[in-house]
Amino acid sequence: MPQAPQRLTDRKREAIVRAAVEEFRSAGYEATSMDRIAAAAGVSKRTVYNHFPSKEALFGLMLERLWESLAASVDLAYRADAPLDEQLRRLLMQKLALLGDPSFIDLARVALAEIIHSPERAQAIVCRMGEQETGVTAWIRAAIADGRLKAVDPEFAGHQLQGLVKGFAFWPQVTFGQAPLGEAERKQVADSAVAMFLGYYARAH
Repeated sequence: MPQAPQRLTDRKREAIVRAAVEEFRSAGYEATSMDRIAAAAGVSKRTVYNHFPSKEALFGLMLERLWESLAASVDLAYRADAPLDEQLRRLLMQKLALLGDPSFIDLARVALAEIIHSPERAQAIVCRMGEQETGVTAWIRAAIADGRLKAVDPEFAGHQLQGLVKGFAFWPQVTFGQAPLGEAERKQVADSAVAMFLGYYARAH
């Protein structure tokens, strides 16, 4: 019995977060209010404030979840017994699938606009994001340790690789409203990125 109220509290908190995400997506940061979030979540404004002290705190959680969804979507452990190009292609196709999700693009657009508008508000969150190693960087680090990639800075190489992907499948959609890539386009982007990356960083055997 003692656990039931806690479960209800958790459900209300999740309803508030979902409502906030939808309001930020549809109305933008400035137009979203705690009143609108409460109404959309079907709870009182007092309940919203019991869980989150401010709209900024809710926005911060949204940014963290956005980052976590991106990090979790790219999760492929390095394998010493598998070809590098096959592993890397699967890794990038996972990333491209998330980058093509309309909800992710909408949230990224809201987050980016607010980061540009009020960088101090997002600075601490972005710093925490930067401290977490992404799946791509972890994979590169493992391949270097196994002697199959050149001994380079994994973070630097990871940024290069992600730039090859995001230049086609993130920035055009977030900044210019271009349509997400289709399956054939994703494959073309992944294949070319793999070829360019391994052409430069793979060790010759």
